[in-house]
Amino acid sequence: MSSLLIKNADAIVTCDSQDAVLEHANLLMQDGIITYIGIEPQTADEVIDGTGCLVYPGLINTHHHLYQTFSRNLPQVQNMELFDWLTTLYEIWKNLNQDTIYHSSLTGMGELLKSGCTTCFDHHYVFPGGNSDALLDAQFSAARELGVRMYASRGSMDLSKKDGGLPPDSVVQNVDKILKDSQKSVEKYHNPAPNSMEMVALAPCSPFSASEELYRQSAILARDLGVRLHTHLCETIDEENYVLEKYGKRPLAYMEDMNWVGNDVWYAHGIHFNDEELNLLAQTGTGVAHCPISNMKLSSGICRIPDMLKLGVPVGLAVDGSASNDGSNLLEELRVAFLLHRLNSSKLAPSGYDLLKIATNGSAKILGRNDIGSLSIGKAGDLFMIRRNRLELVGADLDIKSMLGTVGFKGTVDYTIVNGKIVVKEGQLTGIDEEKAIYNCRQEVNKYLNH
Repeated sequence: MSSLLIKNADAIVTCDSQDAVLEHANLLMQDGIITYIGIEPQTADEVIDGTGCLVYPGLINTHHHLYQTFSRNLPQVQNMELFDWLTTLYEIWKNLNQDTIYHSSLTGMGELLKSGCTTCFDHHYVFPGGNSDALLDAQFSAARELGVRMYASRGSMDLSKKDGGLPPDSVVQNVDKILKDSQKSVEKYHNPAPNSMEMVALAPCSPFSASEELYRQSAILARDLGVRLHTHLCETIDEENYVLEKYGKRPLAYMEDMNWVGNDVWYAHGIHFNDEELNLLAQTGTGVAHCPISNMKLSSGICRIPDMLKLGVPVGLAVDGSASNDGSNLLEELRVAFLLHRLNSSKLAPSGYDLLKIATNGSAKILGRNDIGSLSIGKAGDLFMIRRNRLELVGADLDIKSMLGTVGFKGTVDYTIVNGKIVVKEGQLTGIDEEKAIYNCRQEVNKYLNH
């Protein structure tokens, strides 16, 4: 049995059901599980001196496109909205291969870990040549090296330009191929056990790149296999108009007709829901991954988070793809979300602590997990630590529950721990040689973009 003890932490913000904050406390993890939190002395194989440190639950990212890490900050797409942005970038993304996926995943998930994120859901749906095995292998390989908790997806598209969709022919497959690969991916990678490090969801991309048949068959297969469902929905008015014109109904009604609502479904973005639709989400337990920075950059709109929270819609936080962010920093996302909703909703906006709970409890819920998202006995040992003895936190750490939203934290965290193992120590990734990884990743991004 391996054990890790955080000793004498200045404060542990648990984000538990009592919103407890423990001062000068110890936290013990054994075989990846939290077994003690309190002030009594404990012993362990490895001890971190938590004196002067703030401890928070690991943040949980509920929507990403790691492959986009190598197409961020490209000047030709900076002033575009979603449809034009996608059409332009597909001409780059169609050149993805296993090496690009591995190195972009290593870069994106490494950045997430260094900003306190311990679980990453990735929505990968671009499979040039239909080779899903090699690309998902590359993602899980990167995740294992880093030590991050990985929730992948077998995403899919079957509508190319010739079918009235947006992507080129080379990155779509037919429904039979997708379903066969989807089942294979679940059987190969998905581990539904508590404290699982590797899970898989089925995730057709969007109503303008996936057919009605693909959505229907994916829902049937996912429920047969006991996995969750994810897609983009209500991200832009262009999408709304596309669905209205093609199917004669609004996007959520279209999803409902295909059995794509329920507590095993969550949508990315969810900006353009009306009041009736928000009530349906609440009644069915259908979740929303909130991606504020991406929504701002692409001028997509502002998600109605205050209304969702009031109604009880499950909400998590996400960075979205690196090419619409342009990064993988969930701490930054947390503060931007706080500021955006303060600007838009004033007193009705969620507090800084509310946003922390969305990024932990809320994100865990929409991923269907009750073993992560807070610090309490029996939960996974996923957390991050910040030393408070730094200039930028002087006078800022008076309300440590709200601080990450109201003030924000702009540096690299001091420690990130996943499954009871140190994966970031003194700001550096422990699972890889960062200097070597940076060199290799730069080589790969240059090769990819100059294809």
